Amino acid sequence: MTQKFAVIGLGQFGSAVARKLSHEGAEVLAIDKNIDRIEIIKDEVAFAVALDSTDGKALKAQSVQDMDAVLVAIGENIEGLLLTVVQLLELNIKRIIARVVSPQQKIILDKLGVSEVISPEDAMGEAIAETLLNPHMHSFLSLPDNHQIADVSLPIRLIQKTVGELDFEENYNLELLAIKRTYETTKDGHRYRQQHLIKKIRSDIELEAQDELVIFGLDEDIETFLKVNS
Repeated sequence: MTQKFAVIGLGQFGSAVARKLSHEGAEVLAIDKNIDRIEIIKDEVAFAVALDSTDGKALKAQSVQDMDAVLVAIGENIEGLLLTVVQLLELNIKRIIARVVSPQQKIILDKLGVSEVISPEDAMGEAIAETLLNPHMHSFLSLPDNHQIADVSLPIRLIQKTVGELDFEENYNLELLAIKRTYETTKDGHRYRQQHLIKKIRSDIELEAQDELVIFGLDEDIETFLKVNS
């Protein structure tokens, strides 16, 4: 069954989310009171409607209450954000995700009962800081209880070691989820580099110089792994 989502607020962040959801096969209702933004995205999503999201009747008329989830991406406008969220709560939306741009907004939304609050700017800042502190780390996903999924370059000293030799769980208290491996191919006389994902992790896989490891574990265990092998 096709998932249905509404995205309210079509700034850079909201538009990017709407396009990605639509590209992945979801049915997307894009909402913004700015008609110019609607015109820009209307051909890339299932439905695009110009309306005032603080108007509960207008939202109901678009069947927002039938969506699997609604993303409110109007964090810069605190009044609009709060009034929109209140209207969505009145409609008993199954799942509300709200973007905030300040700690105060998060506190207020918590009080209203919105448990899924995101701050893309904070997340990006953390990611950049992490890559500065750990040059081997390309990206990471922060998880509850101080856990994360990290994408790291293979340390030089581990090249040609096998997965079995390293025994990530025993030696590092980490789980190796996947390996990103780069292959060179030739087409029409040109050489290309393509990255593929090795998802079935066997103990006899020998790690190569250009490999990237996708690992899961505690923040401190991932940091230790990078330090002891740097």
